[in-house]
Amino acid sequence: MTTAIRSIGAGALLAATLTTAASAHDFWVQPAQFWLAPNGAVLTSLQVGHGPARERWGADVKRVTSFYSLGPAGRTDRLAELRARGLDQDHLLRFPGPGVHVLVLETNHAQSELPGPRFTSYLKEEGLTPAINLRAQQKIADQPGREVYTRRAKALVQVGPPNPRFDALVTRPVGLSLEIVPEVNPYAPTAGANLPVRILYEGRPLSGALVKLNNLDFDGRPVAQIRSDSAGRAVFNVPRSGSWQLNVIWTKPLKGAAKADFDTTFSSLTFGFPRKGAAVERNP
Repeated sequence: MTTAIRSIGAGALLAATLTTAASAHDFWVQPAQFWLAPNGAVLTSLQVGHGPARERWGADVKRVTSFYSLGPAGRTDRLAELRARGLDQDHLLRFPGPGVHVLVLETNHAQSELPGPRFTSYLKEEGLTPAINLRAQQKIADQPGREVYTRRAKALVQVGPPNPRFDALVTRPVGLSLEIVPEVNPYAPTAGANLPVRILYEGRPLSGALVKLNNLDFDGRPVAQIRSDSAGRAVFNVPRSGSWQLNVIWTKPLKGAAKADFDTTFSSLTFGFPRKGAAVERNP
């Protein structure tokens, strides 16, 4: 399955960002295919934005603090592969062993400041109630919003046919500060359309987070949005075809920080299925 990777110019991206504060907040790891033959390789990129504002993430490669894959044979460090070409290029990643592999990426902090109305709009669109409530209590909703933020992303790559022995690689947390953890492996032959996930923040279930499901083939707007329950859980209906992204954002107030009022984390999970009739045993 090949997923179209679209790019836009910097001017168009700026215009889209001015239209909606959250236009460039979606961030994910995008393999061109999610299912490979054994010893297969796949072109992989880092994507940001959505709809017409979607493009490769062109930040400084030093922003990425870790990039690795977890598979049946253990952990493989991919950071050197990423740094060799930069973040705005496709990277050919090879997966020698059969089974499911989890690609994991983490970044360091960056800083952002938005005018009051735009920041408030962004908070409401992403459901960031800690910041909404605090700014309302302090009566500063019209003041500029300052935050530091980091990004977390996972992608599921299936090599060869699914094997239930490796399902735990998908359903076990990897330890991200904000993480989307499937309760079932969506690639398992016994998995249905319903995909339950848990949202963990700093190792604990996170309730009240707005979790969004995007169809990456038509990602102009979310397919579904669900608030995580008291156990940090949300259940989505995901057809077993196409390419999919789940994302969630959360923030916490900062005390005594000179340049920011909130520490925000963006997290995503991507996965996908072969197109009907497509051969899985095919190397790129």
